[in-house]
Amino acid sequence: MKSLNITTTYTIFNHLDELPETIQKLMKQAVNARNQAYAPYSKFLVGAAILLDDDSIILGNNQENAAYPSGLCAERVAIFSAAANFPKAHFKALAISATALDKDLSEPVAPCGACRQAIAEYEFKQETPIAIYFMGKTGKIIKANSIKDLLPLAFDKSFL
Repeated sequence: MKSLNITTTYTIFNHLDELPETIQKLMKQAVNARNQAYAPYSKFLVGAAILLDDDSIILGNNQENAAYPSGLCAERVAIFSAAANFPKAHFKALAISATALDKDLSEPVAPCGACRQAIAEYEFKQETPIAIYFMGKTGKIIKANSIKDLLPLAFDKSFL
């Protein structure tokens, strides 16, 4: 029997103003997108902002549907929009902000498993890491340097 040790590294920022200026702007866009989310059923609002290699910013927010689970998470809305409209662009960074309408979340909210897999697809496609920053409504921000830090044993095309 052989053991596999997996190590991940995260950077924790205590406040938005500790982030690089470009990422502060990106996170503020994610917050603005979060505030426009359509989440009448879960009351859980998520916004995402992707920084492309030409410094464009693509936004997404969660979109729910009464025919649950027909909705889509903010991260995948942003990713699929970016890929559809800018198919040759590379993603430099992704910022995510989430909160609930019935309470303020001060803990960072990481992407769900489906979103992690979608991020992985595009990170593997472009062959360069995507920095991922995530936060709640307030409080600390966590930075993962790559999806591999959030999904270390990712499924990719090599398995097909």
